[in-house]
Amino acid sequence: MDTALLRRMRLAKDAMDRDWAEPLDVAAVAARAGYSRYHFVRLFNEAYGETPGRYLARRRIERAQELLRTANLTVTEICLLVGFTSLGTFCTRFKEQTGVTPTEFRRRARAGGGTAVPGCFVLLWAGGFRTDRPVPR
Repeated sequence: MDTALLRRMRLAKDAMDRDWAEPLDVAAVAARAGYSRYHFVRLFNEAYGETPGRYLARRRIERAQELLRTANLTVTEICLLVGFTSLGTFCTRFKEQTGVTPTEFRRRARAGGGTAVPGCFVLLWAGGFRTDRPVPR
């Protein structure tokens, strides 16, 4: 692969690393790299050894693992926070990658003790609270 092509692939990969929690469309990421969707998928797979969809899912699962270890959030909240829209897909991909369900992963990770970060802090940090709505009284 030539360096210009690798540079464009890196731009797309950086965009996925930066915006992993956002709903990312392969066509939009491909357009950032300057390729059609199908050509981009082939080139990305050739450059990195996995499709863009698999890469993004793997990165999201890695972030979910950290939240399961440290945050006091439900599995569903973590699923949505890391960018998955389906709990079933999240649990399936999580088990494929780690060999255990998210709940089992959390149980094992917390067996050694340690205190979880309150979910409200995690949501605030991740931008989960909207400030454009009036506060109910």
